[in-house]
Amino acid sequence: MNRVGFDTEEYLRQQTDAILRRMERFDNKLYIEFGGKLIFDYHAARVLPGFDPNVKMRLLERFKDQVEVIICIYAGDIERKKIRADFGITYDMDVLKLIDDLSERGITIGAVVITRFNDQPAAVMFKKRLEMRGVSVYTHRSTKGYPADADTIVSPDGYGANPHIKTERPIVVVTAPGPGSGKLATCLSQLYHEHQRGVRAGYAKFETFPVWNMPLKHPVNVAYEAATADIGDVNLIDHFHLEAYDERTVNYNRDLEAFPLLRRILEKITGESSLYRSPTDMGVNRIFFGITDDQAVRDASCQEVIRRYFRYSCDYQLGSVEREAVQRVGLLMEELEVKPEDRSVVVPAREAAKEGQAKGKGADGIFAGAALQLRDCRIVTGKNSNLFHAASSLILNAVKVLAGIPDGIDLLSVNVIESLAYLKKDVLGDKMLGLDLEETMTALSICATTNPVAAEAVEKLRELRGCEVHLSHIPSPGDENAFRKLGVNLTCEPCFASRCLFER
Repeated sequence: MNRVGFDTEEYLRQQTDAILRRMERFDNKLYIEFGGKLIFDYHAARVLPGFDPNVKMRLLERFKDQVEVIICIYAGDIERKKIRADFGITYDMDVLKLIDDLSERGITIGAVVITRFNDQPAAVMFKKRLEMRGVSVYTHRSTKGYPADADTIVSPDGYGANPHIKTERPIVVVTAPGPGSGKLATCLSQLYHEHQRGVRAGYAKFETFPVWNMPLKHPVNVAYEAATADIGDVNLIDHFHLEAYDERTVNYNRDLEAFPLLRRILEKITGESSLYRSPTDMGVNRIFFGITDDQAVRDASCQEVIRRYFRYSCDYQLGSVEREAVQRVGLLMEELEVKPEDRSVVVPAREAAKEGQAKGKGADGIFAGAALQLRDCRIVTGKNSNLFHAASSLILNAVKVLAGIPDGIDLLSVNVIESLAYLKKDVLGDKMLGLDLEETMTALSICATTNPVAAEAVEKLRELRGCEVHLSHIPSPGDENAFRKLGVNLTCEPCFASRCLFER
């Protein structure tokens, strides 16, 4: 598996110092826009092997007595039930999860802000739900004058029309489930109100990617472009920084496009003309200084670009992204000189499907294969059958290998399998009888109560976290949910494993 290439502890030390230094520039009040994922940042963990996906939360814990968090969510994302892909939950549910995660760690939740609010019914219901649980909720409508009229934006009719969010701590982290949630507008609105009250508050941006002091075409930065291909982010040289300091740094197109207006707004709010001279100036990102093995992160980032290619290909097949996203990542793969087959589990999964086809073993006439790479680099495969999905066969085979259980020994008893088949067909009326991965793991846990071998196999499921998996098909909901819980890095071919249009 990937060798370690990142020192989380060194990064945490440097990032802590950078935030403290930034806070010293202002009157003990700093609003920090947190880009990316506040918790469970699996993209960063994949491209920077050794990166703790919860390092931002650990950072906040260091400032526990000084920090509070504002969570933004765009009303339109609530209305259309936008999904956070790595968890498979909607953005509004992710806000609830984030509140729970922060509260468990003793970090203060200042408020939730519903941005670009226009009385959308789903947003109104979400607001009531939070308020019933004692969470402070504010609504911000579209800012009058935005984006062209800075005089109106910085006025009682612009940011002044938003309610002031009451905060008590010197560091206010503004975060969101995903991009386009209104974090920047919320920070600037708060700055306006603070300065109107005579508080010299400041603004900074904590964006993990792209990494400002790495080359533009470094695979780590290219992987960021691949991750955001659906929203069209492109990495560019920060020409503002180059002109101001004669130093080449990297930023992305949206920040560069917005900077002239942002600079005018900040000047009008603060009365200071030299607060920031470039988008790079605004950032507090010390990722580069945590990298200990450049080749390791290069290799890991190339693998992430391939994963994104498969992800967008499947999303396009499902109708959730445009073809341009797939084409964009395809071009990035060409730049890096990598291809889909460079992912170690792709070819074995395809071969497993072909082997099933040759033997005539498949459910509904469809032949599916799956492959998993263990931590010691061994490859395990699985095929679908009338009894099991390919994902189920794969995981059963993988835990057998890890536990040293001979292939000929069955982990699931015939009685349990027949009982589940009866439940699915005769009680619930399912047409497809093969057990998906969720059902298979449930069956395995049941068998573990009376079968010591099955119990040993259950324990080995823990060792699959972080392993690479590829399927020759788009997984069913039960397979995808189970893979997500196991914590594997899943990719799949943009093909369907069943002729049925509806799957439960």
